[in-house]
Amino acid sequence: MYKSHIDFLEIGVNAVITIDAFGKPCPIPVIEAKKALADQDGEIVHVKVDNFVAVQNLEKMANGYGYGFSYAENSRESYEVAISRDGKAPLIQQPAKKESGAAEDGGQPNGLAVVISRDTMGHGAEELGKILIKGFIYSLTELPDAPAHVVFLNSGAYLTSDGSNTIDDLRKLEQKGTTILTCGTCINFYNLKGKPAVGEITDMYGITEIMANADKVVNI
Repeated sequence: MYKSHIDFLEIGVNAVITIDAFGKPCPIPVIEAKKALADQDGEIVHVKVDNFVAVQNLEKMANGYGYGFSYAENSRESYEVAISRDGKAPLIQQPAKKESGAAEDGGQPNGLAVVISRDTMGHGAEELGKILIKGFIYSLTELPDAPAHVVFLNSGAYLTSDGSNTIDDLRKLEQKGTTILTCGTCINFYNLKGKPAVGEITDMYGITEIMANADKVVNI
């Protein structure tokens, strides 16, 4: 939803906390926004960022906690985000919505998290490595219990982009309940424009949470 800068200021002008996150890499804008929203004096957090991936990460955080969200695009390198705590927004300590596979009451494990940090597997011939990573992702679809999360970072981001030969297998994993996530900073670094062909964009804070809460982590 597009809103103008003045609309942001009209939403409870006396309770707006402004964060200038220009030039700050992921996940700093999300972390700073979460801290500001935890402040009882901040009903609205207004975040200025310089890339759309940061907007998407902030939106994902806001949706996860039930907060109100809007943004304005001033240019391709200037965005403003407004996140409000009112309405159905829960307390920061008790998010209303959890990621697929997140721990439930009683501290149940999150299952398996697979972190893929390159678009090949193993060391040696690159062509062989690409065949092996394709085979590995296919093998995940054949496990009796699908992974809770498969996370792609660094050159692994190529595996969720348009044209990758792993897309069909990753969609099968999604159908089995696996959450597919790709690092937004990595997408920007490799100039992989737009949203991944499968799954969603995440930031390093989200990746850290998944790895910390998983029952088991496999790194490739």
